[in-house]
Amino acid sequence: MIVRDFDKIVKGERDRVVADAKWTSVRMLLANDGMGFSFHITVLEAGSEHTFHYKNHFESVYCMQGKGSITDLKTGETHEIKPGVMYALNEHDKHTLRAEEELWMACCFNPPVTGTEVHREDGSYAAPDEVS
Repeated sequence: MIVRDFDKIVKGERDRVVADAKWTSVRMLLANDGMGFSFHITVLEAGSEHTFHYKNHFESVYCMQGKGSITDLKTGETHEIKPGVMYALNEHDKHTLRAEEELWMACCFNPPVTGTEVHREDGSYAAPDEVS
């Protein structure tokens, strides 16, 4: 059984906290935990906008707090993000996520991330076999 405390990770396990331009992700589960997916709590700053394209991963995201929107860049369709809304990038969808208010999101990645990934210029993470 794996039990982790969000507050303890934030205060002491800095290797599990990843930050980038206007977002912070607390990695509760990583690839080396052996679960077949990774689980993160990600906080996006109010007023921020992010374009991602996870070509090598599937992601599902559940909004716990805040307000924003997500736009599918292939179709142009925009959806409201608010507490209780989940979206899944089941076709490696390139998208833009906007945080009108600070967004608290619970995220799962498959395949799991290792915790060392950084977004590449195209908004993706490297494939698992490319990560050192």
